[in-house]
Amino acid sequence: MTIQEHLGSDGRLLVLTGAGTSAESGIPTYRGMGGLWGQHRFEDLASPEGFARDARLVWRFYSERREGVRACEPNAAHRAIAAIEERLGDRFLLATQNVDGLHQRAGSRRVIELHGSLLRTRCERCDRPAFEDEAFHDAVPRCDCGARLRPDVVWFGEMLDPSTLQAVERFQSAPGRLVFVAVGTSGAVWPAAGFVRSAKARGAVTWLVNVGAADNARAFDHVLDEPAGTALPRLFEVRP
Repeated sequence: MTIQEHLGSDGRLLVLTGAGTSAESGIPTYRGMGGLWGQHRFEDLASPEGFARDARLVWRFYSERREGVRACEPNAAHRAIAAIEERLGDRFLLATQNVDGLHQRAGSRRVIELHGSLLRTRCERCDRPAFEDEAFHDAVPRCDCGARLRPDVVWFGEMLDPSTLQAVERFQSAPGRLVFVAVGTSGAVWPAAGFVRSAKARGAVTWLVNVGAADNARAFDHVLDEPAGTALPRLFEVRP
């Protein structure tokens, strides 16, 4: 059965994506970056404490991640998600745990970035809005207010922006039938791992597309153990 059969003519589709969605694009993992970074725990490079200890090291790490992302392209999964958004319009919402910007490059526009963006920068102190930034920072950049700038990502020990969760909640709670699809997620990172249960509480049909077992796989109605780039064009009935 395809997603369209579940949706009918007026259903809404909520998609959650995780790291597995971008894996087929060759996005390097932390360990895959190798070299200097193998000497550090990821928590030391992606936490407020790590930034306080050595902000220059953290910026070099994120600058190399930016270079890695720029060298990659959206894959068939990203394109399939963008295609079904174009078909559904306001009946579609994408919530992503990824910070690589590949969904937007594939054409997605109704995107909630739960963990922020690798390609934005913000001030650690003032209310200056986060801004697009793809630069390689070998030194720690400063805000006009004098404070340090930092990558606009959610680090270990930080809370998600409440507005992102509120946007997902509003979409889930809207009238009418709901279909929820999680793609390339481990099911271990909260609160996103709980989206399936809140969706089912609202009567949603739920699908998981993932290579290997996810921690919350048993909560889903349907599970496809295959790469997202293969499964999603078929599931969404779009051209890869």
